[in-house]
Amino acid sequence: MRVKTTIGVDIGGTSVRAGVVDRHGNVLDTARAPTPAGETALEDAIVAAVGGLATRHRVTGVGLAVAGFVTTDRRSVMFAPHLAWRDAPVADRISQRLKLPVVLEHDANSAVLGEHRFGAARGAKVVLLVAIGTGIGGGLLIDGQLYRGAYGVAPELGHLRLVPGGRACPCGKQGCWERYCSGTALSATAVELLARHPGRSTVLLRDSMDSRAITGRKVAAAAREGDPLAQRAMSELARWLGEGLALAADIYDPEVVVIGGGVSESATLFLDDARDHYKKMITGAGYRPLARIRTAQLGDDAALVGAAALAADAC
Repeated sequence: MRVKTTIGVDIGGTSVRAGVVDRHGNVLDTARAPTPAGETALEDAIVAAVGGLATRHRVTGVGLAVAGFVTTDRRSVMFAPHLAWRDAPVADRISQRLKLPVVLEHDANSAVLGEHRFGAARGAKVVLLVAIGTGIGGGLLIDGQLYRGAYGVAPELGHLRLVPGGRACPCGKQGCWERYCSGTALSATAVELLARHPGRSTVLLRDSMDSRAITGRKVAAAAREGDPLAQRAMSELARWLGEGLALAADIYDPEVVVIGGGVSESATLFLDDARDHYKKMITGAGYRPLARIRTAQLGDDAALVGAAALAADAC
């Protein structure tokens, strides 16, 4: 007899990743597709990914981890800076098409829940997760319970304004944290540095004729090869990560900070420097306990696993 499982779907600005997860947090099977631009196309991609997995496994429910604001009843997406949904009853629409129970959650909330149950934050009472990918998501657990705020929006860390008058953000503001600390930001920093110092790069110049070809992943790869300009871009990311974490720690005073998201795969290139900036910038530096800063043990699967766990709880 097939084991009962749930499906978690991590819906980000770049990709839609679905995974079949058992009650121990093990990912048994996965499906992936690029994130489409339109609302209908996005829901079609989710249904196709989940539907394909459901034909191979005994699935009891689906959890959608969304990079956006989710209503307190976890049925609708209010706003998503990098996705097409606006005031959209996503859970009901997807549920009707799949004939399965569906629950929504913010992707970082899903990730922090996954890490608390199965990963790097097990046993911690106050946990802050910072998911660094296309943008930045934040998730907060207090005494093992997700903190969503009064209207389901908290903690939206990626859109804290760190740089007044800085880079424009899709949310409509300027200088948001994620414009300086994300995969997208890493690319933007490298492009700016190339424009100012074209002779400094030995690797990135191959793609400099088309700035769109200089992705965050390529910058990270170039940094590993010793490219000085890419390494400087990584240093900038580390600086802004440390400053943002210090600000967040002043507000939430977490016991553990978990760094997740796709950019965390390159943590060896920036996390030690980020810790140093964090220690220097936090209020009361040298006179207070500091949060333990760890990378997500579940890696890129954290939001997917957490969303599946929420679906299992709901079903």
